[in-house]
Amino acid sequence: MSEQFDLSHFEKSMIIREMTYADINPILEMQRLCFPGMDPWKEEQLRSHLGVFPQGQLVAELDGTVIGSCSSLLINFDEYDDRHTWDDVTDAGYITNHNPDGYNMYGIEVMVHPEYRRMKVGQRLYEARKELARELNLKSIIIGGRIPNYHKYSDEMSPREYVDSVSRHKVYDPVLTFQLMNNFQLMRINPNYLQDDVASGKYATLMEWNNVDYKPISKRHFKTSLPVRICVVQYLMRAITSFDDLANQVEYFVDVASDAHSDFVVFPEIFTTQLMSFLNEPSPSQAVRKLTEYTPQYIELFTDLAVRYNINIIGGSHFVKEEDDEIYNIAYLFRRDGSIDKQYKIHITPNERKWWGISAGDSVRVFDTDCGKIAIQICYDIEFPELARIATDMGANIIFTPFCTEDRQGYLRVRYCAQARAVENQIYTVISGTVGNLPQTENMDIQYAQSGIFAPSDFEFARDGIVGETNPNLEMVLIGDVDLEILRRQRQNGTVKQLKDRRHDVYRVEYKKD
Repeated sequence: MSEQFDLSHFEKSMIIREMTYADINPILEMQRLCFPGMDPWKEEQLRSHLGVFPQGQLVAELDGTVIGSCSSLLINFDEYDDRHTWDDVTDAGYITNHNPDGYNMYGIEVMVHPEYRRMKVGQRLYEARKELARELNLKSIIIGGRIPNYHKYSDEMSPREYVDSVSRHKVYDPVLTFQLMNNFQLMRINPNYLQDDVASGKYATLMEWNNVDYKPISKRHFKTSLPVRICVVQYLMRAITSFDDLANQVEYFVDVASDAHSDFVVFPEIFTTQLMSFLNEPSPSQAVRKLTEYTPQYIELFTDLAVRYNINIIGGSHFVKEEDDEIYNIAYLFRRDGSIDKQYKIHITPNERKWWGISAGDSVRVFDTDCGKIAIQICYDIEFPELARIATDMGANIIFTPFCTEDRQGYLRVRYCAQARAVENQIYTVISGTVGNLPQTENMDIQYAQSGIFAPSDFEFARDGIVGETNPNLEMVLIGDVDLEILRRQRQNGTVKQLKDRRHDVYRVEYKKD
């Protein structure tokens, strides 16, 4: 029997999915309709959400149209003041205070397009949040909910009385009633929560949904430290006769770092130019091209050492010729699980351009490791504060800077800027440089370095913000521990809070690569 109707013409498709950059403009327009009279999101805030915690940003889509959305971040709620405001808990809407190891999800907005209400869109978004909380094994979801009908009763009821009346179903509030129906429990009422929420009298109900499937993880409750051990190699440039000579020196330092149970060992910028000492090529530009022929051996060497010695290696940097026949200065991350990533040098010095014809990269990378997120910024790049700020906003806790400088002035530019980046961004920075000389190698004949590990400047960190430093111009290693748990706590409760106190209303750093 044939079908009388083609049912596909009658079907509708509603899905809940992660937000994308293409959703930003529809969300901004929807917010203006949902919350007239209140300040809407800024585009850069939504971009920050997607960069920091994409899993927590959800949209409801009906037949290809965005009809609802919700935003959230992860925190450890006990680190926030009982009377916190929306700005406090969202870093003024940018959620750069998101803590990937947090055990509470904090919901900061849910909205449904006015034309699509009473279709249980909000309930679907809430259920998706709950499912994400279960997947991530979070303890609870916390929200600071508006009470938008309170202005109708404010002359006759206190906020407490109004909330009691809504809880007893004597008064209807579109937000609070909905949250109670979704099994959220009232914790308290916060005044001055959202400054432009006139309808709620600036009050918010702090509410919590507890995940009954939560399995306590002791490190989240009792974590007092999260140390990462770093071995910095201050590498002596001297004449060699083969690649094997370089490999033997490299393995010696990796062995030393591994014996000290280091998590990372860091080599300097372009230390592989040591190979030029036996290439017998007087032209610097041609010598660099010959050097690139050793790229496969270089990568194979460091990959093997990272796995064999069970250590993450920042392999300094190396000149690499790519398919476009351009030569790039590239720093490789060789993880101890055998995986590899790379960061191109973005700012090329006049010297590199003049002598070697090096081309510039154009992206800031942040890498996941078994010790958290890190970034690599090669030498000159650390002198541009925008790059470190972008990497920090992308989640980096440590920035490694392999460098190569020929004189004290050049070295001090790298050092002072690395220390400044540590203070500005409340991160750790690490610099590793070359010393010694290569008398017969054009443009690599002299070196100057004093390598170091630097911290923010506050009571819980090393005095003077220096975790450790080498002696100038001697081949040696520096081994030091940095504590990521102290870093996290100080970002929330330090004497100063450079990340939280930024004036996004006055300025911003915009990264043009999605």
